[in-house]
Amino acid sequence: MNSYWNENKDTREYPKLKQNISADVAIIGGGLTGIQTAYYLANRGLKVVVLEKDKLCSGTSGGSTGKITSQHGLIYKYLKDLNGKEYAKKYYNANEEAKENIIKIINKEKIDCDLEMKNAYVFTEVEKEVQNIKQEIEYTKKLNIPSEFVNKIDLPIDIYGAIKFENQAQFDPVKYVYGLTKSIIKNGGEIYENSKVLETVEDDGRYNITTKEGMVRATHLVIATRYPIIRFPGYYFIKMYQSTSYAVLVDTNTDLEFDGYYINSETPVLSFRTVKSGDKNLLLAVGYDYKTGSEIVGNPFEYLKARIKKMYPEAKVLNTWTAEDCISLDKIPYIGDFSDIMDNCYVATGFNKWGITSSNIAAKIITDKILGNENEYEEIFESSRLGIIKNKDEVMNMLKEAGEGIVLQRIKGKPTPTCTHLGCKLSWNPLEEIWECSCHGSKFTKRGFVLEGPAVKDLEE
Repeated sequence: MNSYWNENKDTREYPKLKQNISADVAIIGGGLTGIQTAYYLANRGLKVVVLEKDKLCSGTSGGSTGKITSQHGLIYKYLKDLNGKEYAKKYYNANEEAKENIIKIINKEKIDCDLEMKNAYVFTEVEKEVQNIKQEIEYTKKLNIPSEFVNKIDLPIDIYGAIKFENQAQFDPVKYVYGLTKSIIKNGGEIYENSKVLETVEDDGRYNITTKEGMVRATHLVIATRYPIIRFPGYYFIKMYQSTSYAVLVDTNTDLEFDGYYINSETPVLSFRTVKSGDKNLLLAVGYDYKTGSEIVGNPFEYLKARIKKMYPEAKVLNTWTAEDCISLDKIPYIGDFSDIMDNCYVATGFNKWGITSSNIAAKIITDKILGNENEYEEIFESSRLGIIKNKDEVMNMLKEAGEGIVLQRIKGKPTPTCTHLGCKLSWNPLEEIWECSCHGSKFTKRGFVLEGPAVKDLEE
């Protein structure tokens, strides 16, 4: 299921890597993080090579909502309680700066990606939930973050209240990425599609990154694959899990004129935004997240369609797709050094469904680390942090699942397939007819071919 963004993308294609080459920086992953990092580094004169296993933006970036915002749900009270006022304000500043960076790049490179300035809203239809929204506003004001309480939004639903952030934005993420590639190529960068990385080996202070038909030898390695494909020594498989969301795009057969985009504060999560299509606005609804590999209750696509029909009875479904993302256990991305014992290797993961601004933060931090510059936000996203994690039950579940997976990998005669990442038992997703790993979120076709990582090898291999 291709997303609307991917179905309407630039038709440009990039070659498969079929030779051995050298570079200053090798970037694994051709989504928002990898391409923005390549853009910044190529502009500074470094020889950059991007390796993408499929097509650019074929994963999470191409399935995202395209919201460029520092409003990440009701996050700021949580951050203040977790790590203090200064930390929460830095998180906001980092995301606001990322929003402005993206807009500046779009204007500088003259990228036609349907950029629109919008307000962002977190709303609730549950009376008891409105107190959480009011508390969030109270905390944002203490942090000098502009916000406002409203009791009405442009969606045709009754709400008990919402928090509003002004001056946010939305765009087409795939058009944006392809706009960046022009600059990367112009500045000497190289991009290779259909070039799945099979192995990375540190050799005499450099990295050998091997694909089926070629190899890149680079001084610096950036892992921008959503979920890191290297298992050890980073141990990210015990620090986060993957979550899948469902998306439905419809023509409402009405004149949609929203001043913003919207997400609720309760569960199930529901997110709405308009999408430009010629001279009309379509409606994109996303939600009904579930932990990848867990049991799916009912049909989330049908739930979304039914919810849309209640608001817009004449709506016609145009497209559906799913998108997967990594959820860190403290709701904060992991950005920076992949491991304390691997020099010149960097990672960006755990974006918690807010990857548009997080990807730019990651690109800037990693670029600064490679260039030897200080970055004022590096500390708050430190990838090797071992700070307070509130969800202790989830931590124990992750450790238990990872341990069972490694043991199961060594047992013969298994009744169901096991993941080629760490050997966890796979579960069957009847809705999409694919195999899913409940430990770390890998996905496979029913014939056993890898759809989503961190697994690299097919089941037959």
